[in-house]
Amino acid sequence: MFARKVTMHLKGSIPEFTQTLEREVIPLLRKQKGFLDEITFVAPGGKGFGISLWDRAENAENYNRESYAEVAKALAKVIDGTPQVETYEVANSTFHKIAAASAA
Repeated sequence: MFARKVTMHLKGSIPEFTQTLEREVIPLLRKQKGFLDEITFVAPGGKGFGISLWDRAENAENYNRESYAEVAKALAKVIDGTPQVETYEVANSTFHKIAAASAA
């Protein structure tokens, strides 16, 4: 499993941000090959980040090349600046019932 972490600073209200995610971003993510889940966190003061989970790194990379620009455009209405993207291999997830290969 593979993860993309996108860190951002909110422009306005948390409800406006979450509505944008629900109406524009998540429907687009659901159409992407290999997409598994999106978890988004917000904190008072306008900081937020989202973690999208993917079945394989290749599918996350394809999304980044082919569709992420559309997501960034939708988010531009509710965030300040450019989101920072980091990628990770998922070591474990109790929800997805995976563990690091070395633990098997």
